[in-house]
Amino acid sequence: MFVHHLSDVQSTHIGEGSTIWQFCVVLSGAVIGVNTNICSHCFIENDVVVGSNVTVKSGVQLWDGITLEDDVFIGPNVTFTNDKSPRSKHYPEVFLRTIVKKGASIGANATILPGITIGEEAMVGAGSVVTKDVPAGETVYGNPAKSNALIC
Repeated sequence: MFVHHLSDVQSTHIGEGSTIWQFCVVLSGAVIGVNTNICSHCFIENDVVVGSNVTVKSGVQLWDGITLEDDVFIGPNVTFTNDKSPRSKHYPEVFLRTIVKKGASIGANATILPGITIGEEAMVGAGSVVTKDVPAGETVYGNPAKSNALIC
């Protein structure tokens, strides 16, 4: 594995062949699989699992409760959330679980609300706001994200 010297990586649970680029913070409880690429300026909290062969582009924060299964692509500046009613210094007893299933892709600047499951091989369009589960193989986009026939 390669960890850029300008990153703060506290986890020892990082798979072989993975790369973590500059200005990343990975907390001690995080688990990252093999051959995964974490681009610059990312933050990964303790209760996070990132599978193998995953790409997390720059500017992404993975908060407690998020799981990215194998072969997932997360575009630049995708925003995940884990609390439906955030208030300063008021934390839920348990953060909602968000799961991005195997082979799914999320486009740049999409926002994923807490407690969502994005199905296997699903695709979320850039800039979308995902407010409910996305079925396997489905393509969604817009605000709120919906399944729409792609017009080419």
